[in-house]
Amino acid sequence: MTEQAMREASVARKTNETDITLKFAVDGTGQSQLETDVPFLNHMLDLFAKHGQFDLTVDAKGDIDIDDHHTVEDIGICLGQTLREALGDKRGIKRYASVFVPMDEALAQVVIDVSNRPHFEYRAQYPSSQVGSFSTELVHEFLWKLALEARITLHVIVHYGQNTHHMIEAVFKALGRALDEATSIDPRVQGVPSTKGVL
Repeated sequence: MTEQAMREASVARKTNETDITLKFAVDGTGQSQLETDVPFLNHMLDLFAKHGQFDLTVDAKGDIDIDDHHTVEDIGICLGQTLREALGDKRGIKRYASVFVPMDEALAQVVIDVSNRPHFEYRAQYPSSQVGSFSTELVHEFLWKLALEARITLHVIVHYGQNTHHMIEAVFKALGRALDEATSIDPRVQGVPSTKGVL
């Protein structure tokens, strides 16, 4: 098996609030199997996997009788954990990426450093606080937990837009494309892409 073919991981996380199993493959084909109680998140994760060429399987049950917060947050945690594990010592990766993605009138930018230095910056002002039953503040929670658990530096900027759905969709597409680029193998890179010799 090549190094790229082995870049995958899975996790099972069960708490009093959620029960999640998640499998993530960096070098996939954009396939997703998503079973969560949050339909809008399913849609966004499908876009993320498709545009990042990742394979992603999620089976999640949570206390949505309260709200979607715990489910969305914990899926972000699980995705971050599997990403970090799948990348291993990060040998040969490009490490950085900056991607702009439009969705009709909306424009989002995602900048990533696969750095082992967890940091998250988020600039977005949505016209609506809800997309259907989904609270837009949960986008922040998902992305922050992803960055924290994956130990990446993640900057997300929604430059403008009028339709909240379009704006969030642009974010998840840009996230997929940026993460695909940052984790791709560059044959010119010897070892890890850091003067420290370790990430």
